[in-house]
Amino acid sequence: MNSIDPPLLGLSQRHPPSNDRAEMALLGALLANNKAYERVSEFLAAEHFADPVHGRIYQAIARRVEAGQLADAVTLKAEFEHSGLLDEVGGTKYFADLLTAMVGIINAGEYGRAVHDAWLRRQLIEIAEVVANNAFGAEAELDGRQQIEQAESALFRLATAGGQEGGPVPFGQALTEAIGGAERAFRRGGHVSGLTTGLRDLDKKTGGLHPSDLMILAGRPGMGKTALATKIAFGAARTALAEAKGKAPAVLVFSLEMSTEQLATRLLAEEARVSADRIRRGEIGQRDFDRFVQVNREIGNLPLHIDDTPGITLSALRTRCRRLKRTTGLSLVVVDYLQLMRPNVGAKPASQPANRVLEISQITQGLKAIAKELAVPVLALSQLSRAVESREDKRPQLSDLRESGTIEQDADMVLFVYRDEYYLQQRAPKPMAFDREEKFQAAFEKWQRDMEQAHNKAEILIEKHRHGPTGRIELLFEGEYTRFADLDTVHGGDS
Repeated sequence: MNSIDPPLLGLSQRHPPSNDRAEMALLGALLANNKAYERVSEFLAAEHFADPVHGRIYQAIARRVEAGQLADAVTLKAEFEHSGLLDEVGGTKYFADLLTAMVGIINAGEYGRAVHDAWLRRQLIEIAEVVANNAFGAEAELDGRQQIEQAESALFRLATAGGQEGGPVPFGQALTEAIGGAERAFRRGGHVSGLTTGLRDLDKKTGGLHPSDLMILAGRPGMGKTALATKIAFGAARTALAEAKGKAPAVLVFSLEMSTEQLATRLLAEEARVSADRIRRGEIGQRDFDRFVQVNREIGNLPLHIDDTPGITLSALRTRCRRLKRTTGLSLVVVDYLQLMRPNVGAKPASQPANRVLEISQITQGLKAIAKELAVPVLALSQLSRAVESREDKRPQLSDLRESGTIEQDADMVLFVYRDEYYLQQRAPKPMAFDREEKFQAAFEKWQRDMEQAHNKAEILIEKHRHGPTGRIELLFEGEYTRFADLDTVHGGDS
């Protein structure tokens, strides 16, 4: 016999945790004084009682109290008698026993927490039994990593929501949440109800970053996708820190292309106004280094977390987000970029384009599910197809989303980053292309004017916005520092 069998057998023979005396004392307190219900109503539900009879009585008390009606031994006796369930709950005598079990209504909150704690421990035992059974092979199709993911998912639900699955939300509650969003926008004065990005014009257009939204930021190589995403993450982290009443919720960046050190260097270069290229080559003096130290003090406490695990799977990403949400809180998730992710544990890059399209669809659907489950905005970067390069106007379109799958359908917002200067640099006129000097000169002068017009400018093209308008936003882009800012920002000042 396996050496694990005896301990498991011993565990299975134990009685599940329950607190019958606390359940009776609580119900007695509620029957004696309905105001005691306010002490437990926020966290206690009928299913938390170990004795189903007690759960049924609690449910009847809650229903009457919330309807503004009296809930005592007399009214409950009449209610259960009318429904034919009086004998099932112990009859009239049992209501008297409950009143006798009451110690005092002032302790109702403690009784309720004891009942809830016993329920939590029963749930933990149930999860542990499922984990053990699956590990022994009850779910043969699940490998070890998938079983870990399943267990962490169950524990996360238990830790964050009392183990209750999502269900219908009353319209009044939904309206209250909507009013809360409007109030936040009103109080901020900038008409931003979501998490601010650090870019004023983008916030005005979108209202900020909103919980449960999946946003796709796409662009061709060299456009500055990562720089713009880190700018947004940086702005969100600053907002989270400024508005936190306690510990600031984290902004989590999954950097699948750049290492943690590379990303930190880029942020340091942007804030210190020192070229990242000069930092890499070691061409910095004492003044630059002193500036680094100063910037480090200024931004070192931002709630920004970076995970540079290469080829991370969707399940691992979800697990890490859940863990951070549970331990520190979570305000934003950034994924750079989704084509470098894998959908499942052990999955290898798809060899067929059709399979890769399916994988990307699974990833975007999973990211949207994470955004909804954790109630945080998720910003995912995406590559674009080369179809852009074959057009005269290089501005991206929704049809350019590389290996698109369901990216467009799953996203609440699709943004493209575009810099005309990047393409103009490649189209500088060459004398050999003209038969006369004056033609070359005219073309060169026009090119110079176009370059001056496009210099240090970028565009964000909002091509899809489920909750608002689409349109174009112009930004400042300083290539030397890979820095985005509002277009009217004074050069060298803060954005």
